[in-house]
Amino acid sequence: MPHVEGGVVATRPLRLVLLPGLDATGRQHAAFSAAMRRLGVGVTVIAYPVDRRLDYPALARFVQQALPTEGDYLLLGESFSGPLALSIAASPPPGLRGVILSTTFARSPWLAWRRLQSLLYWAPVRALPMPALSWLLLGRWSTPALRDALRDALARVDADVLRGRAIAALGVDVAVSADTVTLPTLCLHAAHDRLLPGRCQRHLSALLPAQATRWLDGPHLMLQARPEAAAGVVAAFMQDVCGSA
Repeated sequence: MPHVEGGVVATRPLRLVLLPGLDATGRQHAAFSAAMRRLGVGVTVIAYPVDRRLDYPALARFVQQALPTEGDYLLLGESFSGPLALSIAASPPPGLRGVILSTTFARSPWLAWRRLQSLLYWAPVRALPMPALSWLLLGRWSTPALRDALRDALARVDADVLRGRAIAALGVDVAVSADTVTLPTLCLHAAHDRLLPGRCQRHLSALLPAQATRWLDGPHLMLQARPEAAAGVVAAFMQDVCGSA
């Protein structure tokens, strides 16, 4: 956003703070971060604890403590972390200038499954075979490198923590928070998302009054599978926010 230095108008670059998906290690975002850097945007990934089960309110407090205390930035909530980004944006901290929501939701798309939540406490979360995960999350964009990165990220998180996040996602509903967000917001949807139904993505866009929507040809793990395309859309949105500030 513009500021004055010695009588000359300069541009203070916006940073991107990324809240990752279910594994929340941030280890799957190297290609996206590199693509953003090539476009002149620095990326900070906030990784969540891998050995402590935290629900959404506790994670929101964790994230708020990790957010930048100086300078302007945009917050990107990916998949599981979308509700966190929306909750924070509803009462934005200093420096937060906009929100990007990538392949995510405000209200659980699996509310009909909430009666199964108790079963998840004993679910063998590591039993789902990688071919099934790859089909669900990567689709035809799956590569050996992407599958290895996904496998490595999930293996670093305690099974109980993964179960806790899945249980939290089944029951989350921050639609009320979304309705109060006034910051510029970009909804980035995947046209071939096998995890989130299209109605869920359209519901998210409809909730946000100050939003732009872009659909990209890609799977649920959009930032991983199509890093250059996603970075281009995100950087363009950030430039728009910077220009209108």
